[in-house]
Amino acid sequence: MTANSQLHDLGQSLWLDNITRALLTSGTLKKYIDELSVTGLTSNPTIFDKAITGSNDYDAGIKELLGQGFEGEKLFFELAIQDLTQAAGLFSGIHSQTNGVDGWVSLEVSPKLAYDSNTTIEQAKALHAKADCSNLFIKVPGTPEGLPAIEELIYAGVPINVTLLFDSDQYCAAADAYMKGLERRQAEGKDMVVGSVASVFISRWDKGTMDKVGDDLKNKLGIAVAQETYRSYCTTYQSDRWKALEASGAQPQRLLWASTGTKDPSLPENYYVTALAAPDTVNTMPENTLLAFGESGVVEGPMSVDGGDCDEMIRKFADAGIDKCEFAHQLQVDGAKSFVDSWDQLIGCIQSKASVLQDA
Repeated sequence: MTANSQLHDLGQSLWLDNITRALLTSGTLKKYIDELSVTGLTSNPTIFDKAITGSNDYDAGIKELLGQGFEGEKLFFELAIQDLTQAAGLFSGIHSQTNGVDGWVSLEVSPKLAYDSNTTIEQAKALHAKADCSNLFIKVPGTPEGLPAIEELIYAGVPINVTLLFDSDQYCAAADAYMKGLERRQAEGKDMVVGSVASVFISRWDKGTMDKVGDDLKNKLGIAVAQETYRSYCTTYQSDRWKALEASGAQPQRLLWASTGTKDPSLPENYYVTALAAPDTVNTMPENTLLAFGESGVVEGPMSVDGGDCDEMIRKFADAGIDKCEFAHQLQVDGAKSFVDSWDQLIGCIQSKASVLQDA
């Protein structure tokens, strides 16, 4: 049995954190599904930026869409929906077999809307309707302004991947928004099955503290924060509040580990994957991490529901001058900005390609 299948049997879903047109057309994604237990896929502006700027695979599609009057953001969303609905088709069997728990792909609203609740709601609803795909999440950042949008979208029946979460407090706020949306549906007798995941970014904790702590603490905060968040996740779904929703047919908003590729070259590629093995969660991995885990991964057992030594480890970082709450806020702000930068670069690249293709 491969490490990937062991992780899957433990109850964790393995998703690929990447998409390119070549992955789809070459059959590589299908191979990952068949051989590496991949059961879903995530994307973000940085991933699409690399996919479109790093190849000519999208040129024909851009030229065709230009002829139909598309440009800028609208042109990008057309390209992205083409890729993601094709990928969603590969996961449709998994989606059906798991009653909608697994087999998802994700499309992000414009990162420029991270602090604009109303426009996020409008764009998310429009993208959901346009894609018309039962196993496509719309990604909405878990910023303070994103939380009311998440509640409203869940209430409206739009499946949501909450992104840019960094610690247990931010996770709990996202879970609360999810349940508020479901409670509104429950009060009106609506269908309670609205898919959602809450994506918590891990490796950025260790990258961000690398030069601020001694060697004894390096590369340990991300896992400690994950342990704390998993404890909060388990507590949430043991609560009376959740059980009342579950009795009406609701499904949990699964916890998803994101940013699980290592940033420190001294670490093994599988470092975070091995540490974050946990039932009823998702790990979305960069392609290199997925392949490395398939070759040499080890499953050591599930994370502890009580958080293990997370409190002690977080205290050690506090003693070293790292305030977890303040740093989580900064990571979210920096993450939102980095996605905007990638978005601007992506739209600029599409516009440049469009000019060249129009003149060709």
